[in-house]
Amino acid sequence: MLNESNFFAPSVMMSGEGDDRLMRAVERFGARFSVSEGGEYVERNLPFDPEPRIISADEFGFLERGLRQRVLALNLFLGDVYTKGRILRDKAVPAEFALSSGGFLPQAVGVSPPLGIYANIAGIDLVKGEGKWYVLEDNLRVPSGVSYPLTARKALETLPVYDADMRSSGIEDSLYYGRMLGKMFAEVSQGGICALLTTGKSNCAYYEHSFLAEATGCALCRARDLFVEDDRLYFKGADKIERVGVLYTRVDGVYADPLAFGRSSPFGVPGLFSAYASGNVAVVNAFGCGVADDKGLYGYVPKIIEYYLGEKAILENAPTYLPTLAEDMAYISENISRLVIKSVGDCGGHGVVFAGGLAEAERQELLRKIERDPRGYIAQEMIDFETLPSREGNRKADLRAFVVSGKDIEVWKSGLTRYAREADEFIVNSSHGGGFKDTWVLSR
Repeated sequence: MLNESNFFAPSVMMSGEGDDRLMRAVERFGARFSVSEGGEYVERNLPFDPEPRIISADEFGFLERGLRQRVLALNLFLGDVYTKGRILRDKAVPAEFALSSGGFLPQAVGVSPPLGIYANIAGIDLVKGEGKWYVLEDNLRVPSGVSYPLTARKALETLPVYDADMRSSGIEDSLYYGRMLGKMFAEVSQGGICALLTTGKSNCAYYEHSFLAEATGCALCRARDLFVEDDRLYFKGADKIERVGVLYTRVDGVYADPLAFGRSSPFGVPGLFSAYASGNVAVVNAFGCGVADDKGLYGYVPKIIEYYLGEKAILENAPTYLPTLAEDMAYISENISRLVIKSVGDCGGHGVVFAGGLAEAERQELLRKIERDPRGYIAQEMIDFETLPSREGNRKADLRAFVVSGKDIEVWKSGLTRYAREADEFIVNSSHGGGFKDTWVLSR
């Protein structure tokens, strides 16, 4: 039986040749991602390391409880902010802080999605430091990356002996994710087919869009394939027009409907928000959920959990300081050389500054930027999170866990493990050249 100290039982120990076969199998699936090279985005195979991350059943059970608690509270927060606003009136979260978020959409006030769930799919980023798990970020708008560990597991099926040994060694299946997603789509659908809206091959995650469309049976479509009539959304197929009951959009909300949000975009569907607000189509994830994955609001999530659930957060945040609070700003000014500064408006590892690596003049200039725009930044203590073995040596690694919310909240028994490919590098994001591993959860 596998355990954390014995990565592979003897029967499933892979030789270097076996590693190579698995890597070639993953490459044949074409798990691709676009990265910035020389100022341009270039699509290439995402680097894959064959040695998986192993998580014990007990440890994953702890993560599961914490993730369910966190996602439940975030959805309750979203439902409150867009309807009664109770948490804002009670000042558990400052109203001006929440409503100034770039993810807050005034148009969505008073509009409730099916089942009252805004973030049907959440990608929660975690790291493990000194034996403790920390949440680094909540991704609720268009969480990405689930297709890569799924690809690794599908590639494993092409190695029959290895696959059979792995299954007998007590590793949880992960290939049910498509069924889990499809089940949620059926629960929120307003009648009609499921469609997945993509921006096309120019999107860095287009591989994932097509992968998930196939896994869930959704029609993969561009904006030009959809139209709204009488507040209903329709898909123009090759030989017929079908009504859409649930739209899994991989387009950020403000760009999904140029009429509603005034953002000129070739990726949006005019009238989509009106169809959604009329209750004629479910949109996954719902319009406006970005206010809850705002990096600034992240600092309030422990309070949000306690406010709605009356419980302490099971999973801790990284120690975080908000420049909008005078006490926090004073701490940042005095301790900036030991802090990580993050720009609230950036994602994918962009806008992250390790202040300790700056010259004194650069640190002072960064402080002035924070003082001019305190809502635009957060500061965090640096967590020396764990390294995992890889072919390139021990490398820093995080975990993106995926949580699907329909009638129930389900945590996928796997996850996207991303690792840095350079020694002593702390940014593991795919857009910065990071690689990925499969994540194996041991069964009880």
